[in-house]
Amino acid sequence: MHVIRRKGWEIPEHRATPEAAYLNRRQIMAAGGAALIGGVAASALPSAAWAETDQTIDLYPAQRNNKYTIDRPVTPEAVNESYNNFYEFGTQKDVAPVAQALKTRPWEVAFDGMVEKPFTIGVDDLIRKMTLEERLHRHRCVEAWSMTVPWTGFPLARLVDFAKPLGSAKYLRMETFNDPGMASGQSQFWYPWPYVEGLTMAEATNELAFMVTGAYGKPVAKVMGAPLRVHLPWKYGFKSIKSIVKFTFTDERPASFWQQLQSNEYGFWANVNPEVPHPRWSQAMERDIGTQKSIPTLLYNGYGEYVAAMYAGMTGEKLFM
Repeated sequence: MHVIRRKGWEIPEHRATPEAAYLNRRQIMAAGGAALIGGVAASALPSAAWAETDQTIDLYPAQRNNKYTIDRPVTPEAVNESYNNFYEFGTQKDVAPVAQALKTRPWEVAFDGMVEKPFTIGVDDLIRKMTLEERLHRHRCVEAWSMTVPWTGFPLARLVDFAKPLGSAKYLRMETFNDPGMASGQSQFWYPWPYVEGLTMAEATNELAFMVTGAYGKPVAKVMGAPLRVHLPWKYGFKSIKSIVKFTFTDERPASFWQQLQSNEYGFWANVNPEVPHPRWSQAMERDIGTQKSIPTLLYNGYGEYVAAMYAGMTGEKLFM
């Protein structure tokens, strides 16, 4: 008898969205997006409103990549958007109303540092150069809560190839916007704005590292890091920087936002490990914000088969903080 043993991150096929329903939803969204862009377009919208319109809406929802699945229900969109960390707009979890001040168009993304040629590109042009897909990924916050999200985007490795870094680049530094007039939280001068995160080149080109442009079958919400963020499902959530405006390739390890603020609690690597507690709480369990169930946390958030080899032999590094 052939016994199928499912991996920790897999779900049965019957729990996935039926293909017919998915494709129908895709057609409806695509038609709606085309109408918005082609029909209403600049002629009917005031210039300020058109400047804020996402001109890639016709790309959603994208085809799901069934290689990446989850072992629990998707967190409802309303729950996700009402329980978020976005310190640029405040320290409260219900930051969504304030985050509506984020102006996502026009939005330019710069590539510099150790690249063949530095350049800047509009986010809509960048997205259209990529093939979007949907992935189901778990997200584990360092605060011991978690959610599961249908992200849309493209592999970070594709963006690295697009940037054409030099072979001598060792790290990818990512930076968010810095606009205290728009983002009230950035007026809190004791934080080391702008928000910065970093990865090794091996991490940046790992197949799990994902550039997010959408979620729940549409462009990603402002509170979730519009218009461009990264998601790193094997790391604690603070590594998944939101609203990115710059990618810098460098041979020096970047000092991240939280590392600058409190290096005894937050390090460069921040890989999930239930056996390594935070200095102020245990990481052994997590609370699913959708179901409110307490769930045992898994090493590398259950994605060890994809990432563990990158850290083999790094005995001198604090890989789990």
